[in-house]
Amino acid sequence: NEYSQPESLDPKRASEIERLSTERVKTGVALGTHVINPLNGKKVSVWTADYALVEYGTGAVMAVPAHDTRDFEFAEKFNLPIIEVIKNPQSDEPLSSAYTEAGIMVNSGQFDGLSNEEGKKKITEFAEENGFGYAKVQYRLRDWLISRQRYWGAPIPVVYCEKCGMQPVSDDQLPVLLPEDVDFKVVGKSPILTSNTFIDTTCPACGGSAKRDTDTMDTFICSSWYYLRFIDPKNNEKVFNSDLVNKWMNVDQYVGGIEHAILHLLYSRFFVKALKDRGLLNFDEPFENLLTQGMVLKDGSKMSKSKGNTVDPDEIFKSYGADTARLFILSDSPPERDFDWSDAGVEGCYKFLNRVWRLISGVQEHITANYTEVCADNLSKENKELLRKIHLTIKGITADIGNEFQFNTVISKCREFVNAMSEYVNAKDAYTEDDRAVLSQAAATLIKLLAPVTPHLAEELWEGIGGTGSVHVLEWSKYNEELTVADTVTLVVQINGKVRDKLEIPNNSSNEEIENIAKSSETVQKFIGDKEIRKIIVVPNKLINIVVG
Repeated sequence: NEYSQPESLDPKRASEIERLSTERVKTGVALGTHVINPLNGKKVSVWTADYALVEYGTGAVMAVPAHDTRDFEFAEKFNLPIIEVIKNPQSDEPLSSAYTEAGIMVNSGQFDGLSNEEGKKKITEFAEENGFGYAKVQYRLRDWLISRQRYWGAPIPVVYCEKCGMQPVSDDQLPVLLPEDVDFKVVGKSPILTSNTFIDTTCPACGGSAKRDTDTMDTFICSSWYYLRFIDPKNNEKVFNSDLVNKWMNVDQYVGGIEHAILHLLYSRFFVKALKDRGLLNFDEPFENLLTQGMVLKDGSKMSKSKGNTVDPDEIFKSYGADTARLFILSDSPPERDFDWSDAGVEGCYKFLNRVWRLISGVQEHITANYTEVCADNLSKENKELLRKIHLTIKGITADIGNEFQFNTVISKCREFVNAMSEYVNAKDAYTEDDRAVLSQAAATLIKLLAPVTPHLAEELWEGIGGTGSVHVLEWSKYNEELTVADTVTLVVQINGKVRDKLEIPNNSSNEEIENIAKSSETVQKFIGDKEIRKIIVVPNKLINIVVG
């Protein structure tokens, strides 16, 4: 049962990368024996395959050809059974390739009907309860190729001597700097190879002639630890002062695309753990929090130069301004989700910013950044309501920014706030002193809340209402919890479950007060008539249902 490939694909000579390739023809040997699947008691034939690596897990794995691309190809080639155990909920078609997405467990006995993620947990629990398996987390880090045949990157501090062999550059010769007398027009080799002043050097061991390594380190080497050097960038004695780094690290917030998750983030963690083991650090995780941002799509595809579907930001800035672009990107969806670029969406954001500008500039003579806060007790109803909206908006936006940077909901709350301010302004013919104070507070608050999203517009508006200094160095607005509570609430009145009236009642009225207010309504009295009230159900501040019969 041995199957061979052309010599160029000899499994014994293939690299790990070649063996893991999904493009390569799979090879394997049946070992002429079997094992028993402990979950169902069935026999499973044992094979050795060139794409199964001893470094991965235990080196012996249960193949699931219906749901693994390489296993599927292997099973098809050797006519092995392909049993579907995860059903695609969107399709009843037979498998033509491995199904690797989420689905429902099938052909799995007692685990049928579970989601595949829940099924994993239940199967593991079953194995542990019956003594033939247990859950275990294993970590594996790929070997790195740190050298590149290119100019950019840090030179590798190594020289080669015919007498002494490979030697590290002596400490007093560090750092090794890139040569500047290079020919960048050279084709097919690194420009560093054109610099004899760089290549020819002396051996640090014997003092004889030697050649420098002309490769440079991959840029991931630097990006894996540069945040540590940022804390102590001018240190000429050592890589960094450990006391300083231990004081300032770790990084509070990391924001990056999903493409960094398995490379840059993994390497950064590895570097920090290694440096801790060397006694240079007292922490073992570089980043406290991670926010993985989504990608920008255009016409359903990821924006990329290769696809020719990019949007020139300079054109957006020229036509609409940088703040419009920022507002649109942040307002479309939560930061962790992908979003589709929309020219109409950009136009809508531009119109909103113009509306904000017109709103503030239209009342500029009545407002000031240096307002005096007024006591809510003596305000008119409309001023109380606008003051309440101010504090509700600050409260909501403060929570949204603190909750994984939900700028899309920050912007929606700003839009609601602008609507409330516009309604207030449109209803005014003249302004009292209280009106000016409350409207000034509303305008200043709106500008401060918009500042992280539209920094240029906020700065202009802040200066326009007499603000001193930059709006971006001001203390963040604070809210008063008591002022977020309305004086009155709308009470829905039902008769036998049908809505018959809506009443404005004092907030936090007692059940007895709510009953009396509802019964005194002329509309409610008309529907009750001479019927007997059998039951009254009160949901405080929301609803009363009067059951009659």
